[in-house]
Amino acid sequence: LLGGGSGFVGSALTQLLRSRGHGVTLVSRQGGQDRITWEELSHSGLPLCDAVVNLAGENVLNPFRRWDDTFCREVFSSRIETTKTFAKAIAEAQQPPRAWVLVTGVGYYRPSPTAEYTEDSSGGDFDFFSRLVSSWEAAALIPGSPTRGVIVRSGVVLGRGGGAISQMLWPFRLGLGGPMGSGLQPFPWIHIQDLAGIVCHALESESLQGILNGVSPSSNATSNGTFARELAAALGRPALLPVPAWAVRAVFGAERASMLLEGQKVVPKRTLESGYKFLFPELSGALKDIVA
Repeated sequence: LLGGGSGFVGSALTQLLRSRGHGVTLVSRQGGQDRITWEELSHSGLPLCDAVVNLAGENVLNPFRRWDDTFCREVFSSRIETTKTFAKAIAEAQQPPRAWVLVTGVGYYRPSPTAEYTEDSSGGDFDFFSRLVSSWEAAALIPGSPTRGVIVRSGVVLGRGGGAISQMLWPFRLGLGGPMGSGLQPFPWIHIQDLAGIVCHALESESLQGILNGVSPSSNATSNGTFARELAAALGRPALLPVPAWAVRAVFGAERASMLLEGQKVVPKRTLESGYKFLFPELSGALKDIVA
C-alpha cells in the first residue's frame, strides 16, 4: 500500500515493485483501479497488505507557491497527517502488515560545511525543516506494534522528468547554469533509482529496521559547485554563472532558500551495512544516465 504513489518518487517505486512481482495499491485523493482514497483508509481501515510505504507530501520547492504561513501549514500537514493516518490504520489492523516504511529528509541534520552525519547522528530541532522531519518521524511511531518500521532520510532526488533536475535543466542547457551562492555548501544527492531501490530493499529485508540514509556514498564529497560543474559537463555546456544568494532568497523566501544555500555531508553507513548496492554511487554516472 503506497501513499504519494503518483508523484515523482512514487512512480519510480511503483514501477520497480511491480517489476519485482509485488502488487501495489495507491492511496490517493481519487479512487480507481488499484487505488483507494485517504478517506476510505481513515474510515474503513487498512486493507489486507504485506507492507505500507508513505511518500506523500507537498513539494517544498514548488517555485509557484509563495513561502507563507498557509504554504508552511500545507507542507507540514501533507506529511504529518498522512503519516498519522497510516500509523493509526496499522495500529488498529487485525492483521498488521509486516513492514512500514516512511521516506523523510536529510534536513533532519544541521547544515554544516564540515560535520559528517551517519544514521546515528543527532539533529531535528533547530529550524523549520529539522522540526518538520522530527514531527514527521514521530508521527510514524507505533508503540508495541509487531510491524517493523524503517525510515529513509532522503537527499536531493535526481532523476529524469521531475525533481530538482527538472527545474535546473533549461538554464544549464542554455549555458546559463552555475553554482548557487558560494557553491561550497555540501549537496547531499541520490539517484531516483537508488531511492526506490533502498525502499524496495527495506521492504524485502525481513530483519531491517530503524533509520537508513538515502544518499549516494559519494555525496558527502559533493558540493553545490561540483554538482553544477558535473551537470554542465554532462550537457556539454559551461557552468560559469553563479546564482547569487540574494536571488535564491528572492525566489524561494529565506527559510526555503536555506535548503539550497546550505547543506549537510551525509553518509549512508547503515544503508551500505544492510547490504544495499548502489546503482549510481558516483555523480558523473548518475547525471549521464539522467540527461542522456
